[in-house]
Amino acid sequence: MPYTREEKDWLEREWAFRAWGRAGLLSTDDYRQVLAWEAAAVPMDLVISALNAFFDRREKREKPRTFVALKHLDRDVAKAVKLREALLRAGPELDAGKDWAQVQTPLRDDPAARAAFEAWRRLRASAPSPESAGYLAHHDQEREARAALLALAEAALGARAETLRADLRQRLEASDMKEGSLVWKRAWSHHWARLVATAWDLPLEGA
Repeated sequence: MPYTREEKDWLEREWAFRAWGRAGLLSTDDYRQVLAWEAAAVPMDLVISALNAFFDRREKREKPRTFVALKHLDRDVAKAVKLREALLRAGPELDAGKDWAQVQTPLRDDPAARAAFEAWRRLRASAPSPESAGYLAHHDQEREARAALLALAEAALGARAETLRADLRQRLEASDMKEGSLVWKRAWSHHWARLVATAWDLPLEGA
């Protein structure tokens, strides 16, 4: 399936951010690389994941290469594709995008939001047992992924967010909660997540 204009814009924004302000993917080689991934049906969220993995690794080097191009991501993209295929073969990993169709636009059309949703769903599906040594670390990853998704959903609310915040603050004050207290913070976090999820029909379990 061809990449949408939104997906291409997403790639250009992420590239410009990680490549220190480069305005876009302007070279012929970059364009050919995008076409190659498109022809191979590589999901754009995997390309973005590979892009961030590449630049995270690059930043740790004492003398990173000066010239960077999309072709340098190809190895990371291949790894991401193999990992996705392994997760799908695992079975209960589920269709991570299941239920996304119910989300309201324009959030539903945001590829970054969908990628965040799928990342969170995959973490939920692959959670180890509470007795496992890696349980707490995995739980933290899941919480971070959920927070990232909610941040995108909140940002997409625009001016509506202020109205929702004012209503929630009024409700909490009416319950005699002291603003800034631990109880207030916990209640705010819980109810705000519910409000944001409800505003977009976002299937966010536990919200």
